[in-house]
Amino acid sequence: MTAQPGEGHSRNVPALMLAAIGVVFGDIGTSPLYALKETFSGPHAVALDRGNILGVLSLMFWAITIIVSFKYVIIIMRADNRGEGGSLSLLALVSHAAEGRGRLPLIVSSLGIFAAALFYGDSIITPAISVLSAVEGLGVAAPHLEQWVVPLTIAILFVLFAIQSHGTDLVGKLFGPVMLVWFTTLAVLGVKNMAYAPSVLAALSPHHAIAFLFRENWHAFLALGSVVLCVTGAEALYTDMGHFGRLPIRLAWYLFVLPALILNYFGQGALLIAHPEAIANPFFKLAPAAMALPLVILATLATVIASQAVISGAFSVTRQAIQLGLLPRMEIIHTSKDEMGQIYLPFVNWLLMVLVMILVVGFKTSSNLAAAYGVAVTGTMVIDALLVGTVMLLIWKWKARTVKIMVGGFLVVDLAFFLANSIKIPDGGWFPLIVGGLLFTLLTTWKHGRARLLAKLKADAFPVEDFLASLSDRVPRVPGTAVFLTGTSEGVPIALLHNMKHNKIIHERVVLVTIQVEEKPFVTEENRLEHQLLAPNFHRLFVRYGFMETPNLPKALAQARRDQIGFFYEPMSVSYFVSRETLIPLPKKGLPGLRDQLFAGLARMATSAMDYFHLPSNRVVELGSQIEI
Repeated sequence: MTAQPGEGHSRNVPALMLAAIGVVFGDIGTSPLYALKETFSGPHAVALDRGNILGVLSLMFWAITIIVSFKYVIIIMRADNRGEGGSLSLLALVSHAAEGRGRLPLIVSSLGIFAAALFYGDSIITPAISVLSAVEGLGVAAPHLEQWVVPLTIAILFVLFAIQSHGTDLVGKLFGPVMLVWFTTLAVLGVKNMAYAPSVLAALSPHHAIAFLFRENWHAFLALGSVVLCVTGAEALYTDMGHFGRLPIRLAWYLFVLPALILNYFGQGALLIAHPEAIANPFFKLAPAAMALPLVILATLATVIASQAVISGAFSVTRQAIQLGLLPRMEIIHTSKDEMGQIYLPFVNWLLMVLVMILVVGFKTSSNLAAAYGVAVTGTMVIDALLVGTVMLLIWKWKARTVKIMVGGFLVVDLAFFLANSIKIPDGGWFPLIVGGLLFTLLTTWKHGRARLLAKLKADAFPVEDFLASLSDRVPRVPGTAVFLTGTSEGVPIALLHNMKHNKIIHERVVLVTIQVEEKPFVTEENRLEHQLLAPNFHRLFVRYGFMETPNLPKALAQARRDQIGFFYEPMSVSYFVSRETLIPLPKKGLPGLRDQLFAGLARMATSAMDYFHLPSNRVVELGSQIEI
């Protein structure tokens, strides 16, 4: 059997490591641009002295060690759904294991959906803060150009979003080498500047972090809101696991990315001990004046790559959400003939662009944006800890005591960072919470609305047996095959009943097709189709896809054997019948009425079944119906 993405790779590990460096680590790899600076110059800055510098560096080192190196790389990356990772993949994995356990499925589902909603908030903030923080280096390299920081950032972001429709094949080939240069530069600059204060390496000892927390008390707690910026992007290691595999990501992290990040943070710390005035922009002060402009250019390239990875991630998560029944159908364009994962969603792309630019114009500086950044990241970390704890108990069958100790430890760290960031809600942290809340409402409204709609269609469905019994020889049979799409696995589709009522004919062969999405990323070709013969020349067909796949019904039928579908597929003799339901919300007061209105509005915005399932437009018949909800 051919390995699915994430389950096996034909390319060698070094090549996958290079590719992973270019895609997976962009977000966390650009954190040195602003993380340390915000701790000592942000809204809740701590005093800039040697003891505090060592304390903050120690906190950063152990935060990266506990959250990234241990929690995500060692533990959470084990919780793969057939090689795939990410919040929705983890949700699908846990939901299946939680079935039949009281309210646990509802709790797990709500957590997973909210984590996905927070991801969109992160997808908006990451391009804004990353590119803006890089372009702000102009204030060091060419102070007279400082007023052009925001316009230049807007221009770079516009170009980035504008090229999405052309795919990322060409840019993707440059990702690895550019990020390789970036991380090498981080390490070299860090080592060079550690010469200012080699004693900075003492921060590797956790006692400096502990002493800082006890000494500074409330100020140290507030500082955690900035310290957490050094682990933003940790979830990307898990989310992108299916593209590169677990081993290449782990090796790239431990052997290359992690040392480069630590060296750079410690280099900035040493520079600040020797030259406190460098706090204005410690990252760009690491380089000699002559190298400042090339460093700005390299940093801008690195942040564009980090932003590209987040945008691609938003496309991927949206497709998963659509397939899992959390969002209405949207137009999905494949930008590569070879890589099925390279997709483009126009609506998501342009909406992200508008929101990102609003952030840049509204917040103006990376320091202002930093206040909005940590809330979404830390919220997702808390949810991931809870979900992986469920995996430990229900799937890995670990002892309850072990799970309590491990998850409890994760939550102590994650909640400390989350609570510290909650202080920043008035300063900008409200933004990802509002985005997350709105998305959570949309996702849950669509999920519950679809469940109610399918239940109503199923309850109102005309039984197949009664339909077949009602057919008489007086109903004309016309040549060809009629494929009727239906969302339910029982009864006769409304489109078939309307066709009989209005056209008073039936095709010589009728096929009722239900497309089902499994709670796994991919479905093998052997399990793609299930056929049932209901009567002579009357078939029911189930076509199954994983949540990482895009349905293509004609392709599935064309590739099927005759014994799989019960008839010989001739494309030019097939007509596709789809029902377009117009939803009419019944008068209701309060929140239920508003959610019904929202669900009906989302349904009107959904891409047609013809486009989404790639049906040939010249062979599709749409029959409308009105349904009260």
